[in-house]
Amino acid sequence: MTKPVNLLFICSRNQWRSPTAETVWKNDPRFYVRSAGTSPRARRTVNPADIRWADVIFVMEKKHKNRLQAAFGRLLEYKPVYVLDIPDEYHYMDPELILELEDRVNHLLSKDT
Repeated sequence: MTKPVNLLFICSRNQWRSPTAETVWKNDPRFYVRSAGTSPRARRTVNPADIRWADVIFVMEKKHKNRLQAAFGRLLEYKPVYVLDIPDEYHYMDPELILELEDRVNHLLSKDT
């Protein structure tokens, strides 16, 4: 039996997009899932332990990847970080957001796992 893959989802305030992604994948036995935000005002701000824990990191926008790179550059050296290009125009568990996440994340995971 293979070890579950640790997925980390990042947005700005950890309010709508990344918590939705966490909820969508949290009951999938193939994965352990966390979410966090890049803003100091995030519900849960990403920290070095999150980066070390993650096998694969998904960010909602390019600016999130840039912020992670600036804050955790050395820790990210061997981590895949994927930009999903999902704008901040959805609410938590918005059906359209779920469809976009599933489409983009499943496509990337099929390459990575």
